[in-house]
Order: sequence, then C-alpha cells, then structure tokens
Amino acid sequence: MLDTRPLLLETDFPSIRRRKLEVLQVNLGYLCNLSCTHCHVNAGPSRTELMDVETANLVLEFARTARLGMLDLTGGAPEMNPHFRYLVIEARKLGMAVTDRCNLMILQEEGYEDLAGFLADQQVIITASLPCYLEQNVEKQRGKGIYQGSIEALQRLNALGYGTDPSLQLNLVYNPIGLNLPPAQSSLEADYKRELMERFGIVFNSLFTLTNMPISRFGGMLLATGQYQHYMKLLRDNYSEANLEGLMCRTHISVDYTGHVYDCDFNQMLHMPLLASSKPRPHLRDLLAGSLEGSPIAIGEHCYGCTAGQGSSCGGALA
Repeated sequence: MLDTRPLLLETDFPSIRRRKLEVLQVNLGYLCNLSCTHCHVNAGPSRTELMDVETANLVLEFARTARLGMLDLTGGAPEMNPHFRYLVIEARKLGMAVTDRCNLMILQEEGYEDLAGFLADQQVIITASLPCYLEQNVEKQRGKGIYQGSIEALQRLNALGYGTDPSLQLNLVYNPIGLNLPPAQSSLEADYKRELMERFGIVFNSLFTLTNMPISRFGGMLLATGQYQHYMKLLRDNYSEANLEGLMCRTHISVDYTGHVYDCDFNQMLHMPLLASSKPRPHLRDLLAGSLEGSPIAIGEHCYGCTAGQGSSCGGALA
C-alpha cells in the first residue's frame, strides 16, 4: 500500500498547545471483523496486533492517577480484544464514562451475541459507524451485507434502551464517500433521524460527521488514483482558524496497543509520537507523574483535515 506519511510530515499548519487532559483514547489493536475503504487504521481480519493485559492495567493506573473522566476505546474492533470487557468494568468502577467506538457488525458476529447486553449493563456510550442511511452508499464504503446487519444491530440496541434511556447513549458516525468534506452536521443529523425512524423505527442521540484523513488505507487510495494533491488542496482551501480552539488533541491523548502515546489517533497511525515528553517515543508509564498542560502538539499536513470546513473530531463537527 502506498504511504502518504513522507508527504504529511512537513507543514505550515499553526502551532498548537495542550490544555488540561480530559480524555484517554485507547486503541486496543488493529484486529477487526471489517475492512472499510475509509479506515485510517488499516484494520482488518488478518491483523494480529492486540493490547495485552499488562498494558490494559497501565491504562487503568494512568486514568486513576490523572483523574480522567472518559475512557474512549477504539480499534480495529475494540471488542475483539480479549481484555475489552475487563477494561470497561474496571474503568466504570473508577467512575469513568466509557465510549465504545463500535462498527455495529461486531454485535452480529458469532461469539459476541451477549455483547450488546454487556454494553447496556455497563452503561457504555456507543459511538457507531454508519456512513450513510442509504444502503448503496454504506455497502460501497464498507462491503456487501453490512447495511442490513447494521440496521439489525441498531434495532437490537434500541430494544435495550439505547437512544431512549438517558443513561444509554447511542451516537452514529458519518464519513463522506469520495473526495468530499462532510455536509453540515445538524442538517444531516435531522435527515438520519427522519430516514432511520421512517424506514426502520430506529432512534439515536447524536450524529457525528468526520472528515476522511489522507493516511493509511484512504491515503494509499488517494496516491494510487492520483488524487492526493487534489484532496489536500480541498482541505487547505477550506481551513478555518476558528476550529483550532476545539481540536480534540488539546484535551485527548491517544495510546496504541503497546502503550506508546501520541497526540491523537491520526498521529499514532503516522508514527508521530507525543511531543510532551523528553523520551523520543514516550510510553504511558513515562507520563504517570507530571502534567501535559501547555505542552506542544505534533502537527502535520493532515491537521488540515480536522480544521477544514466545520471541523472534525471524535465528537463530530467543531463549528
């Protein structure tokens, strides 16, 4: 696969610094039951990288020491890590909110039949990928049969109270198809809610729109098809300075499956380590003492993806 990393390291993107740390985002590994075209992690069924229990315990120790309020679990399919449930249970014991970045289809997989019930019992926030409310668009991006399986998974979550019970939040994630920025989040959310209710009786809390990042699988596609420069021009031409204040890297850190730390999930995929450390490749254990507040953030050309248009973060649009 072609690699955009050498093209992204040099940038004129404005320097930015950290605020108080609030969210620990943890990538539990790259194993996934799907292989989506927009995936910036290049996750899939053949990947073997998974966080071990020692690193999972370090995650919990750091969260407790830093008194963090949110543990954000991602992958791959984070639920396929054998220590996923242990991490959820222990984080909830600490009083942390836990977000599961779920692809929905994992709820349909053999061996995961009780997963939805577990997530509901632990009051885990589900942030689920559904790149469109139309079948054709979903299957173009994620594969044949994914749409119907996702709808069935959403109906199952609704039956457990997700989307209606205030303690069971269900959010959906939209990624554009092709070389486009996401449309206005608020109007698209209204479309999703109307269409999913009318067609399937599905309800959910919020829609998050995310810009596709020019890295890993999507970046390789851009290079292979000669569209990389065009896409980067789109991001740069739509840069909005107002989005700098809300960037998620100001209040999040990203931890990979080995425990090494990055300013964001995208920097993790580009092997751009956290700058807020004297270590060339800082590990979570190196951060147990001290504060990250005020430290510089590692930047690259891909940062224009988070600041283009209405902005993009793990919580959706910034503007």
